[in-house]
Amino acid sequence: MRTLISAALAGALLLPSLARAQRYTGSDGKLRVALAQQPFSPNGTSPGPRRMAQGGIQKILGDLGASVRVQEAALTADENTEYGGWKRLGMALGHLGELVAANERDGYFTVGLYATCPSMPGMVAGLQHSGPTREPIRIGMLWIDAHPDFNTPETTRSGSLGGMPVAVATGRALQGMRLDAHLDPPLSDTHVVMGGVRLTDPLEQHLLDTSRIEQLTVDDLRHATPAVFLQLDRLNRITDKIYVHIDMDALDEREVIAHQNKVPGGPSSEELAALFETIFSRYPKASAIGVATIPSPDEGGLALAAVNRMIAGAVRGVRARETRRQE
Repeated sequence: MRTLISAALAGALLLPSLARAQRYTGSDGKLRVALAQQPFSPNGTSPGPRRMAQGGIQKILGDLGASVRVQEAALTADENTEYGGWKRLGMALGHLGELVAANERDGYFTVGLYATCPSMPGMVAGLQHSGPTREPIRIGMLWIDAHPDFNTPETTRSGSLGGMPVAVATGRALQGMRLDAHLDPPLSDTHVVMGGVRLTDPLEQHLLDTSRIEQLTVDDLRHATPAVFLQLDRLNRITDKIYVHIDMDALDEREVIAHQNKVPGGPSSEELAALFETIFSRYPKASAIGVATIPSPDEGGLALAAVNRMIAGAVRGVRARETRRQE
């Protein structure tokens, strides 16, 4: 697996942007932030997104001078009586995408609060369909997770959809779910960068090794090394908007003690908050962040504090770049 894209390929991928960087400040001078909850999971609904939305982040954002919109993706009455968990999730992702696209049109920076990582295709779809025309725009993604979530039904050991969302988003599996989420076309491998991955299944690793997805190490994330910004610079050149995804199992396990999928050796929320502040300050195309899978129970509120810290870091970055644009 490659760690840095070649200069020649980077040049070949240098394409004109289809969308201008969005502004997230209202006429009153306040930064506009939307908390978009997606509570559906493959196995039902989760209280996690609501816990994150009601766990102090609204006050923190208010103290940062932001105007906050709180939303929740929901099924229609007809959809709510149909199908199994995976199909219902796909339909819910379509509604999440509608919220995200509307937020972009209204000038709100979207913070996704997710039950689990399979919510991601809905967020990406919403950004993809938020451009100046009906044509989809190109979305880049920084995926921060202890796992690549790159399994397909043919490679998975567990059979869990939670291990598949990046494979779904890149068109390798579950095409119906991807289309229910309105993610069309799928993400290009070259538009995906993974950070902090440290546990893969053997067949999943083979899929990664034969992909064109780039990788950043835990140390890259901890120390905001030049490798991080080489990759973000590349995404900034070849895509129209950039999305940052964080699964809570990526964190130092001491902050997510009850997380069923925690893996030793992750970065701290303080380190990621600092990184997110830099990314969202530096790159006007950085358009949304999403947080998935807060553990329960959360002894001492450590995980919730980590969520708030990382979101606040991203929003401070957006505020800094908005301030520069107004000067």
